[in-house]
Amino acid sequence: MISRNQLKFVRQLDQKKYRKREGVFVAEGIKVVGDLLAHFSPRMLFATEEWTDANHHATEKLPQGSLSIVTEEELQRLSFQQHPQQVLAVFPIPQPVEDIQMPTGLSLALDGIQDPGNLGTIIRIADWFGIRDIYCSEDTVDAWNPKVVQATMGSIARVNIIYCDLPRLIDSLPESFPVYGTLLDGEDIYQQELSEEGLIVMGNEGNGISEVVRARINRRLLIPHFRKEDTAESLNVAIATAITCSEFRRRSLNLPA
Repeated sequence: MISRNQLKFVRQLDQKKYRKREGVFVAEGIKVVGDLLAHFSPRMLFATEEWTDANHHATEKLPQGSLSIVTEEELQRLSFQQHPQQVLAVFPIPQPVEDIQMPTGLSLALDGIQDPGNLGTIIRIADWFGIRDIYCSEDTVDAWNPKVVQATMGSIARVNIIYCDLPRLIDSLPESFPVYGTLLDGEDIYQQELSEEGLIVMGNEGNGISEVVRARINRRLLIPHFRKEDTAESLNVAIATAITCSEFRRRSLNLPA
């Protein structure tokens, strides 16, 4: 059974200011919560008897007093989803990195991404392609927004999300370090040499990469379209990220085009 205070506490975590104040975020559903439980210890977990009966191995490891058995109706009241799936958990937000480390291997940089679904999908894409670090501009949507967490389908447990000053980060890199950006005046990605390390910058849904970051890109890429006329104006940023990451990984494996 849930209390009025518990209900109020969880529901207010839809807002960034409360997530920041409390240092926690909400995750929902069997897949998402299951993946996160392998990496984080929840502060609170609300689950139906069906979920707890099927997950004894997980409930045995929960902090004392953190588990509340709830009915489907109670879970519906707590949930941010239209159709909640048996379990909702409140996890601590990982502590932000104070000393930003220089990117190693292949990393993503997100410049002003605003849509929670796009950010969540990009985190999932990074996980799929083995990209460990995503550097986000300060005006990128909060990665711990419930909609973002849900869209990651658990991948947020395996990818480092680092909010920082992107121009300052890029300026700290060696001059020879590849900084890629997808731009309309870039060179065909399928014709360009791609390195196994570098920073791939993806821009805002409407405006693309900001001028201040664009000026710091030293490898300009273009995903070409294959219709001569009457084609889409642009690609969704998450789709563009998937295409770009796939091409980088294909090259690293020396696979044929």
